[in-house]
Amino acid sequence: MPLGPPPDKYTGQPASWVLPAGTPLWRVHHKSRSPAGFNEAPAHKYFGGGRFDATADDNYPYLYAASADTTALAETLLRSLPFAPRHKRTLPRKSLSGRRLCRLETTTDLTFLSLLSSTDLAAVKQDDWLIYSEARDYAFTRHWAHWLRDQAAWAQGLVWRTRRDIGEFSAVLFGDRCPPGALQAAGRPGLVLDDAAGARQLNEMLAAYDVRVYPPRTSGARP
Repeated sequence: MPLGPPPDKYTGQPASWVLPAGTPLWRVHHKSRSPAGFNEAPAHKYFGGGRFDATADDNYPYLYAASADTTALAETLLRSLPFAPRHKRTLPRKSLSGRRLCRLETTTDLTFLSLLSSTDLAAVKQDDWLIYSEARDYAFTRHWAHWLRDQAAWAQGLVWRTRRDIGEFSAVLFGDRCPPGALQAAGRPGLVLDDAAGARQLNEMLAAYDVRVYPPRTSGARP
């Protein structure tokens, strides 16, 4: 059901998937927010926002995370970055402004509604449109996320296979269903993405994704 409303009458059973305590997750976030801090601001019902954000129709704190550091970077920064025929893709510096990459760890088992496979999607009357559609459809995917929450009061988030780092997963956690402290910052302090050190690290991490980053403007440096 690529683009259409959820069914009025649903008698199926969504698939569940448990993420054990102690599992590492990665997140790109603005430096003004704590590494494990949920986003409390609902997206507009129709415009902007992310795939499974809260809106005024279903207002819940939410946090996106991924199974690997490069996955979090790819999902956040590479979504609209086209390939160039003769050189690497160039990541605009403005997309890095105020951002940080951090490592989190789950402190308790978390149960997700699974969208990881075709059969998981079919269980909720959907296909890969729900997890792979472009931003123009996000108003509709947000509506589906709210419907999925209604069908599975036990779900503490949604999990799916990422489009931009095949083989890895992305997840959105619902702050109103996760216990306090379900996530904690882990390891070294997060990587600041908008300084010279961040540019060097990003160039190492994203080289295999055909991406380059120029350092901040300094004497003789390109912006």
